[in-house]
Amino acid sequence: MSSIFLPLAAFSAFFGVCMGAFGAHALKASLNPDEMDAYRTAVNYQMWHALGLMGVAWLRERFPDSPHIRRAGWLMFTGIILFSGSLYLLAIFHARWLGVITPFGGLAFLAAWLMIAWFSLRGMP
Repeated sequence: MSSIFLPLAAFSAFFGVCMGAFGAHALKASLNPDEMDAYRTAVNYQMWHALGLMGVAWLRERFPDSPHIRRAGWLMFTGIILFSGSLYLLAIFHARWLGVITPFGGLAFLAAWLMIAWFSLRGMP
């Protein structure tokens, strides 16, 4: 059984590297220090959660019937989109209103990690 989470993880990591390079080279002169900090945070969280999503893909292969692992994967990917995506857009387009979206991505990250913890504490099948 092939998991959708491995290609999503690989794409997320690829995009994170692209965004990191773009920020370091193309945006360095145009972002103020707060925007650059938000941008770096987006890249950092995207890369860590791309690795987390690879872990979810591995768990999904081992435990394909686990709804907790499936939910964790979708929550983690949603977190990448909402958290990192909103910070990228906030920094690049100076759209401070997008900051209201960022915490929802953070909550998705937290929920994903809790799903994995719940799965592990319940006893893996």
